[in-house]
Amino acid sequence: MKKIAVILLVFFISLQASANVKIRDLVNVKGIRDNQLIGYGLVVGLNGTGDKTGTEFTIQSLVNMLERMGITVNKDDVKVKNVAAVMVTAKLSAFAKNGSKTDVVVSSIGDAKSLEGGTLLMTPLSAANGQTYAVAQGPISVGGMNVSSGGAGAVKNHPTVGMIPNGALVEREIDFQMNTNFFEIAFNTYNMTNVVRAKDAINAYIGSDVAVITSPTSIKVDIPDVFRTNFYDFMDSVLSVPVEPAGKAKVVVDERTGTIVMGADVRISTVAVSHGNLTITISSTVDTERNLFNPFEETRTETTNIQVQEEPNKLMVVPEGISISDLVKALNSIGVTPRDLISVLQAINSAGALHGELEVM
Repeated sequence: MKKIAVILLVFFISLQASANVKIRDLVNVKGIRDNQLIGYGLVVGLNGTGDKTGTEFTIQSLVNMLERMGITVNKDDVKVKNVAAVMVTAKLSAFAKNGSKTDVVVSSIGDAKSLEGGTLLMTPLSAANGQTYAVAQGPISVGGMNVSSGGAGAVKNHPTVGMIPNGALVEREIDFQMNTNFFEIAFNTYNMTNVVRAKDAINAYIGSDVAVITSPTSIKVDIPDVFRTNFYDFMDSVLSVPVEPAGKAKVVVDERTGTIVMGADVRISTVAVSHGNLTITISSTVDTERNLFNPFEETRTETTNIQVQEEPNKLMVVPEGISISDLVKALNSIGVTPRDLISVLQAINSAGALHGELEVM
């Protein structure tokens, strides 16, 4: 039986003027960014799913913590099956203040089986400069499980990574000052058309040439004197200006999953496409005949049948400048399945008739 993989075919429709997006959805403001924090800590209270005895750094960390609390223990007597060493990561926003909270992600770095039911002990979180900006602590939420009994077990999701919502308390603010004379916006992806359109839209909205392109992916916006006292209001109004983004002529093909994503601006030159399938069926039958003179003797005859069936090839001419939706309709008319469409697109691109970028993942 011929098995045909199910393929998801997605088409991106180009944005029309009625579907404009805000500039804030295409850019980020230079200087306003998250900061990565990291720390090393211990998770306790695990139900025998912690690190094994051979995990030396977990044992040493536990002994050092107990000694700081005034408890002296022998390293050889420490068992860590209810304790796990973890790395704690978090993001600190540019405007975070003392006392505000942020989420943290807790990831096992030893051989613990699960962090379910564990509690993270007080863990300092530092930035790349080595300074501590937050402290994390609290019970861990794990969206998975790892249970076993009698040699059988079951694992769901990823139980060695958990999260603590609002688990980190900000202890130090980031020194951040905005320039009230101007601000710069940087586009998330390179598209010069979008940069020009955004610049024109901002100038038209303000009524003067306050926006200037400083690089192929950034715009500098000067703050008029009348808005100096309302700097953030002015920034918000500029980022809320609608703009019609330009599409990109690109086709992305993932052969592993059979996914095809096509941009609406992709165009095809005049090209002829022929497509057909070849089906080969091999069947074998065995006939048994008894000997009339000896009922215990049988004669077996095996017959093999081979059938070859080829669908008639259909030659279709795709006119120049055809849109992606028309291309799909045309390919469907000659019986192209979504799986075969991947090969057809690659062949059209090799023929130089595909006007767009073809990316094979």
